[in-house]
Amino acid sequence: MRKTLKWLAGIILLVGIAAGAYFWATGMIDSNFAYRSQIKDTPPAPGEMLGEASSSRLVFVLIDALRYDTSLKSDVMPTLNQLRLQGASALMHSQPPSFSEPGYTTLLTGAWPEINDGPVFNLDYEEIPSFTQDNLFSAAHRAGFKTAVSGYYWFEKLIPQSVVDLRFYTAGEDAAADREVVDAALPWLKNNEAQLVLIHIDQVDYAGHHEGGPQSPNWDTAAKRADDLLAEILATLDLQRDTIVVLSDHGQIDAGGHGGQDPVALLEPFVIAGEGVNPGEYADIQMVDVAPTLAALLGTNIPASAQGSVQREMLSLSESVRAALPIAVQSQQTALLTAYMDALDINKSKFEIPDSSTVSDYQNIINSLRNKRVFSERIGRAIPVALLLAMVITLLIRQRKSGSLSGVVGGLVFAFLFDLRYAFIDKKAYSLSSITSQMDLILYVGVTSAVLLIFIWLVTSITQKTFCLTPGEAGIKTLSLGLSIVFIISLPVWLSFYLNGAVVTWTLPDYFTSYMALIGLIQVLIVSGVTPILAGLTALVSRIRHKSI
Repeated sequence: MRKTLKWLAGIILLVGIAAGAYFWATGMIDSNFAYRSQIKDTPPAPGEMLGEASSSRLVFVLIDALRYDTSLKSDVMPTLNQLRLQGASALMHSQPPSFSEPGYTTLLTGAWPEINDGPVFNLDYEEIPSFTQDNLFSAAHRAGFKTAVSGYYWFEKLIPQSVVDLRFYTAGEDAAADREVVDAALPWLKNNEAQLVLIHIDQVDYAGHHEGGPQSPNWDTAAKRADDLLAEILATLDLQRDTIVVLSDHGQIDAGGHGGQDPVALLEPFVIAGEGVNPGEYADIQMVDVAPTLAALLGTNIPASAQGSVQREMLSLSESVRAALPIAVQSQQTALLTAYMDALDINKSKFEIPDSSTVSDYQNIINSLRNKRVFSERIGRAIPVALLLAMVITLLIRQRKSGSLSGVVGGLVFAFLFDLRYAFIDKKAYSLSSITSQMDLILYVGVTSAVLLIFIWLVTSITQKTFCLTPGEAGIKTLSLGLSIVFIISLPVWLSFYLNGAVVTWTLPDYFTSYMALIGLIQVLIVSGVTPILAGLTALVSRIRHKSI
């Protein structure tokens, strides 16, 4: 009777753990897709125009996924590198997640993904929301400029179409689609029909995803074609009057892919040339600096939610803009800080708002407020995590004479062999960038986990002579083995829970530990689901063996 209860308790516990892992993993993913900014419903109001534009026209060329190192290859991208010599250039840094939709939103709003209210993970076309925060196109439209967009059809949903005068969108992503995009934009440029033009070239990203990744010759071939298109665009411009900016929204890992915290996916080229630009090679900039800098060049208001700084040293700004900038920055940053405090329900009377025109003074306060709240939430989560770990470790120690340590060793071997295959044999990154699809990730982790569990079960059963025990004892020992392995492989899950919470709520997680937790939850799901089957098989083998003796 006692063994039967242990059997039932073990199976019920494992099934419950498997169900919990499933709902937790899907909840983590869904909460990223559903994330919205703290200031979604209370965006800061746009400020006044800065003054006279320093350029008659700004052409914004976004070469999707172009890596910084690729952009430096003069044999692959001669036009871009010649432009770099003529104009101002810098290495640009972004923040995870390094997907395209958050990248586009950051470039055009000047705010990081946590604030800008764009999608955090790429959404399907039908689900993409329009910008709720002020952006470069809205600012230009208010200033009376005609605007134009030619590119991938996600921009049709992201940018409010009421502020786009000329448009061409395509669902294509390859070289043929880029040809259509540039063909649509060239007449606008030749006829000077718009003062702010966004041209999105997508084939480099396509080559990374579908043609072998950045280490494939197809990558450089796509970059060369993109550079040729850039040359066609440049041929329609007069850089004595016009300005062109060329940049990227993210990079890609060597295997192809992006979305995670990988350094190579968070470095992008920034090149600006033409009227109003002071040529030179400049210190690194942040992606959030782009929108404020281009707004200053055009003389519009700084996008109201911008977290970046105007790169004044790069620009030869009009006198009216130079005079207006200090007060405009102070006003814009004060409004953003106030909106953020209100969203977090913080008593503003306890804080002194800076009397400053330095963006970092305000952003440091925003980061401090965020970190303070995150820390307090972590303290609250640390207690249950510590109690759970202490309880399980105590139980394992008390059961050491029953072979619990062999289960711990099995868990460590499981983790080692999984990482051996994942990182060293298959050379996958511990990052969202390595996910080609959700199903591929589930199958990869699931099949690997099942094979490893069966291997460890066989080795342990043979070395521990589990099959020599009675069927009841043999099955219970296998259940204990599975639970011990679950404990070991769930440790990254509990670390992520402590750092990030169970799911994404008001702030974005650390994407490395969050990804490790996602893998851990899939492993836990498989091990918990397969272990009862192995326990039954162990009992069956034991019964057959005893009958044959």
